Amino acid sequence: MSHPFNLKDPVHFLAVGFGSGLIKPAPGTWGTLAAALLYFFALRFLPLEVFWGFVALVCIAGVYICGKPARDIGEHDHGSIVWDEFAGYWLTIAAGTLLVGAHLHLYWQLLAFVLFRFFDISKLFPINVLDKKVHGGTGIMLDDLLAGVYAGAVLYLVIHGYRIWLGV
Repeated sequence: MSHPFNLKDPVHFLAVGFGSGLIKPAPGTWGTLAAALLYFFALRFLPLEVFWGFVALVCIAGVYICGKPARDIGEHDHGSIVWDEFAGYWLTIAAGTLLVGAHLHLYWQLLAFVLFRFFDISKLFPINVLDKKVHGGTGIMLDDLLAGVYAGAVLYLVIHGYRIWLGV
């Protein structure tokens, strides 16, 4: 497989989502799937406060993790850079856990996946503007974090509505 990334560089390896971003077609979807699997098999066992801190760290560090490889290969937001998808998906999950007060059941995780992919791919306003106007690691991260906020808000509302319907 030919790609411009140095997978021996830990930052490049993280940026391509441990290799998930190198899968074609739709590397963003593969990256999000890798993030979902990491949540399901590992992160959901963390105490919520630790998970929320981890998500904040992933989002902040993502500016560097996405920006350095983009600079190194000379291409802004190369499709294989998927750390931003990891951050956006986990931000979506974090929004759901705020309402539930616990980690999410598998069906909410699946809805979070679908919602995040929808908002990430559709690039609704102002995501589409930010995607074009803001460059570097900040730009790479910002559109996916905003997609995560949109998806998280919808997930939060759906969970809230479901709980009202059940009388919980």
